[in-house]
Amino acid sequence: MLVDRFEPGRLIMHRNVRHGRIGWVRPGRVVSDDERGLLVWIARDSPVAHEVTDAGLNMRSVPFAQWISSSYRLAHGRWNGPPLLKFLPTGAAHSVWWFRDAQGRFAHWYVNLEEPGVRWDDGPVAGVDVVDQDLDVVVRPDLSWEWKDEDEFVERLAFGDDYWVSDEKAVRAEGERVIALAEAGEFPFDGTWRDFTPPSDWDVPDELPPGWDRPPVR
Repeated sequence: MLVDRFEPGRLIMHRNVRHGRIGWVRPGRVVSDDERGLLVWIARDSPVAHEVTDAGLNMRSVPFAQWISSSYRLAHGRWNGPPLLKFLPTGAAHSVWWFRDAQGRFAHWYVNLEEPGVRWDDGPVAGVDVVDQDLDVVVRPDLSWEWKDEDEFVERLAFGDDYWVSDEKAVRAEGERVIALAEAGEFPFDGTWRDFTPPSDWDVPDELPPGWDRPPVR
């Protein structure tokens, strides 16, 4: 079932979809979900799953031509990055992530260009599905910025229907729009949520809940 809002504190699945397959999934707690968008907290050591080839290689480990001709499976692991916030603005083709350093201090923003998320709710498990468009932007605390993964993005665009991104200009235009917000220090690059601390009773699940791998809604 599709849903408009999630209750704060609820555990949901943030999933990336590639041609109708789950590319990766990360569980997170809903911080807020309102007219501005969906804000989710991803805790360190959260259980995750990501797509690999039958040989156990992830998409970045092989040329894209080899990746699209492979068979896939979902490998389980743990989120070994820092705890982070993810903000999915309503209707926008991107999300913004707040990265932290090893001491838990704000390090930088990460703009993940993606198709707008679609929420779903099956009762015991719920989530939001996006299509990651691979090209990203890193915004530093001083509001300087740089494109990230542009070489991968360009390589994959050459593969037409085998790639899940069909409009390079639209992706770059969205990135440039967000860059303009960052350069101006406008929300969400105005200091909002930089010092967020999750409630102490938000536990980290031992494993992904049953139903995390339900068919994508995108």
